[in-house]
Amino acid sequence: MLKAEIKITLRKTVADPQGLTVKHALESLGYKGLEEVRIGKLITIKLKSKSAKEAERETGDMCKKLLANPIIEDFKFKIRKR
Repeated sequence: MLKAEIKITLRKTVADPQGLTVKHALESLGYKGLEEVRIGKLITIKLKSKSAKEAERETGDMCKKLLANPIIEDFKFKIRKR
């Protein structure tokens, strides 16, 4: 079995209000050396693909069709042996 680890982040040109809120909260806790905080998603999927190449193709398709919004988000993924 294989596992896909997918990291989805907002594009750099897109404002991240959640990241800004977390930055302000961390600063209020005394963490003053923060330049920027960006929030993203990590998705893991266990795959029954026959090969790593097939798993890569399927994972890319899933990201493009459902998991990531291509207008405002970027994604990267790794396929690992479970």
